[in-house]
Amino acid sequence: METPKDVARTAQRSDGFRRTARAGFVVVGIVHIIIGVIAVSIATGGGGDADQDGVMKVIRSTPIGGLLLGGVAAALIALAIWEVAGGLLSASRDDAKRWGRRLKMMGIAAAYLVIAGLALVFAFGGSIESEKTMQTLSTVVLAVPGGTVLLIVLGLSVAGVGVGFFVIGITRGFENTMDVPDGPSHVWIVSLGIVGYLAKGIAIAVTGALFVVAAWTQDPDRAAGLDAALRSITALPLGEPLLWLVGVGLAIYGVFSIVRARFARM
Repeated sequence: METPKDVARTAQRSDGFRRTARAGFVVVGIVHIIIGVIAVSIATGGGGDADQDGVMKVIRSTPIGGLLLGGVAAALIALAIWEVAGGLLSASRDDAKRWGRRLKMMGIAAAYLVIAGLALVFAFGGSIESEKTMQTLSTVVLAVPGGTVLLIVLGLSVAGVGVGFFVIGITRGFENTMDVPDGPSHVWIVSLGIVGYLAKGIAIAVTGALFVVAAWTQDPDRAAGLDAALRSITALPLGEPLLWLVGVGLAIYGVFSIVRARFARM
């Protein structure tokens, strides 16, 4: 009987599976480019839904939207399995580091699976509003004993993920997961990564902050996902130019993810 590690090794040795997983990075890139474009549109007075469900609506509106969404789901599921396999096969002798790496990669895989599930829902004609989902989650959490504390912890955890992206951008930690060639291409690929990670870190941190605000004010409507987080930036001094920069940064993160499909260590 095969163990989970045996299955993980089999997956990592499959060229076809590896190519499908790399396609997952391309999908992640396209999603972020569309979100970034929508965010820039909002910053310049336009409309749109700068969230994953907004992206799915854009893809579904194309002539072969259902087929494309099926491909999106398949690539992201493969990428999620690849992340889980990497966690299971972590070779660190330090138990704390090994389990920390596993938990990190499980979390990344879960994020990919959420987007994959969303793609499948839209592919089959369904619809999910991220804003309402986040508000419902906040309402449920606030209704349980200690819910305010739980929602604050959730918000701080999400914000912590955002800070993590910010730190990775500053320290260029993403280079440890890639085989980037030396020369001029190294400079611009690293530059894309720095800008992209910083922008994504800001977006996620603001999303987490909204959960904390929802808990503090006892108003679950304040926690409304990425779209609301990006729109809330416009309330800051010089908010519209700042949102424009974050939107461009998210699009750059998308471009970096597409490049990463070529140079990621797999």
